[in-house]
Amino acid sequence: MERAEYDAARLETLFVPVQSGRPTVLGLPCLGAVPTTPHIAFLGIPYGVPYRGLGPELPSAKAPAAIREASLSFQPYYRNYDFDFDGDLFAGRDLVLVDAGDVALVPGDPVGNLERTRAAVRVLLDRGAVPLVLGGDHAVTVPVLRAYDRFGGLCVVQIDAHLDWRDEIGGIREGFSSPMRRASELPWVGAMLQVGLRGAGSGRDAEFRAAQEWGSVFVSARTVHERGVTWVLEQLPEAAGYYVTIDADGIEPSLMPGVNAPAPGGLTYWQVFDLLRGIAHRGPIVGLDLVEIAPERDPSGVTLAHAVRILLVAVGAMAHAGQFG
Repeated sequence: MERAEYDAARLETLFVPVQSGRPTVLGLPCLGAVPTTPHIAFLGIPYGVPYRGLGPELPSAKAPAAIREASLSFQPYYRNYDFDFDGDLFAGRDLVLVDAGDVALVPGDPVGNLERTRAAVRVLLDRGAVPLVLGGDHAVTVPVLRAYDRFGGLCVVQIDAHLDWRDEIGGIREGFSSPMRRASELPWVGAMLQVGLRGAGSGRDAEFRAAQEWGSVFVSARTVHERGVTWVLEQLPEAAGYYVTIDADGIEPSLMPGVNAPAPGGLTYWQVFDLLRGIAHRGPIVGLDLVEIAPERDPSGVTLAHAVRILLVAVGAMAHAGQFG
């Protein structure tokens, strides 16, 4: 089979393009419509391995479509002068961005969905694109990171209120309480920085000790507020590349209230902005996911507006750090 035919067959098996009449992220072209290698590929993953049900019933399963819809209000001007970056968001570079649609998930087939998600992310990585994942619950991070087995020495940076280090719940080991535990087991993940931790969640003393013994670096939300982002970045382990996973509940719920599990005292927009810029200047960001947004709990649209802007900040941080040429 010719490479072009293989790619077409592979795309059809692993990806569901955005339906005709529905918006792509920022009105971008679809993956198959761009002949050149994209720098950035947005990919929707509506759900991971659920604890109950089939997956699509989770509140956050509607987030990829809702983020795309919300992004349209940014479409006319996101390339205008950006005051946060003191100039062009792309730093004057001719970047190619695409919307790869959603992973072709099958409700009730968690094992198959894990493999389809891993394979879809691998397709984007093989094409040289940086995947920006629109979750979905935090379980989607597990198969995404499994696609990075050709990378070495990665550091995972998690912005989250919760530790996410449970080994299993009800026999399920790939659920949304376990992504950092599963990440720690991957040979290509050598370090982890967990930022924004606060309150009480699913983590118990045993999970805290396990994460500590593995070597994860914890930074509570209160510490971020007291010591600042510059201090946090001094704790960032050196790595060949950085994968960033942002649980929306890591951010202050007065700013992003429409999340699955809001927790008071979270990070601000500017703290997330400075973290992303600081990480990008330390080394390449090889991927990012934004998860746990519940659109039906966001009647004002402020959560989705923050979500779109954070994704754009990630693109700008990489561009201004010189990651693309």
